[in-house]
Amino acid sequence: MIKRRSMKEAFICDAIRTPIGRYGGTLASIRTDDLAVIPIKALMERNASVNWEEVDDVIFGCANQAGEDNRNVARMALLLAGLSERIPGVTVNRLCGSGMEAIGQAMRMIRTEDADLIIAGGVESMSRAPFVMGKASEAFSRDVQIYDTTIGWRFINKKMEQLYGVDSMIETAENVAGMYHISREDQDIFAYHSQLKAHQAIQSGAMEREITPVEIVRPKSEPFVFSMDEHPRLSSLEKIGTLRPVSRPGGTVTAANSSGVNDGAAALLIASENALKKYKLRPMARIVGVQAAGVPPRIMGIGPVPATQKLLSKLHFSLEDFDLIELNEAFASQSLACMRLLGLKEDDPRINPQGGAISLGHPLGMSGARLITTAVHQMSNNNLHRALCTMCIGVGQGIASIIEKV
Repeated sequence: MIKRRSMKEAFICDAIRTPIGRYGGTLASIRTDDLAVIPIKALMERNASVNWEEVDDVIFGCANQAGEDNRNVARMALLLAGLSERIPGVTVNRLCGSGMEAIGQAMRMIRTEDADLIIAGGVESMSRAPFVMGKASEAFSRDVQIYDTTIGWRFINKKMEQLYGVDSMIETAENVAGMYHISREDQDIFAYHSQLKAHQAIQSGAMEREITPVEIVRPKSEPFVFSMDEHPRLSSLEKIGTLRPVSRPGGTVTAANSSGVNDGAAALLIASENALKKYKLRPMARIVGVQAAGVPPRIMGIGPVPATQKLLSKLHFSLEDFDLIELNEAFASQSLACMRLLGLKEDDPRINPQGGAISLGHPLGMSGARLITTAVHQMSNNNLHRALCTMCIGVGQGIASIIEKV
């Protein structure tokens, strides 16, 4: 008879990120692999008691992987950060949820005793996403198709298009707005409040502990230190209302009520109880669970709903059990639809108290790790006990995670 072992716990001991850069902004000059190095090195500097030779794995999320991140960016980053060449690294891709997926995989490895110490996180440089060109499909072909890999579909499978459609991300947001009757006015109000909350958080210094400054080297000029998210753009509700719809006449989705196209990286130090004791680490939070779920691709924005419901059901929680909810704001329309479908009030103070992706930005592979990083520090700063982090994912998925303060 096989004796069942008790499940081990996975603890977040530190979490740090770069400031989020605008598309073509301050971080655009930094290669994706070099960008991933920055939070890894910051973890190493802040946790001097750790023997970094004993890291079991480095797991990073990255959505693009067509440019400078094409050769397993997790492995490249750990080597460039000065970690031992004996330490393995793996890059995971659940598109927008990649950073959260990386943390989920780290949790499972520690719970099954396959690891004691893992660096997990995510990176994306959307500014440096390359154009790609396929090879000729037949001899002497002169047909050339070039795709921008920044976001969305490329090299489309015709059967996929017939079965599910290949709506752009903005079109999926319009689909959600239409299906769930989300008005333009409600989307603009939601976006305005996201910007306002982010502005207030930045002004108060609430996010300083989670951000590691980045030194930017400039030709013919002195280097400068980049230490604050640059995507937030607080404006009046009236001005937000003047923007035109992006994808269709009569639409409701605009640049102001959508998330940004951004650059950034985040890394978390995740440890077993044995590693806590060995390296005298102080746990910030326990990872309770991570789950993903699927939805129709054309309404991918409602992905957080089944992912959250699945996770809550498995762990026997209700939404009333949470002090903090970090819901990634890919679009105001999908955020509002998810909140209404989950029975959450739109002015619930637990939801994104420091703003979300509309205001802070959405570097795809980083964002899931950013949500958990932000949640961990809010729990520490404000004496909160339990947080839910959830986000939608392109091609019709959602992912959700629960963390608890230790």
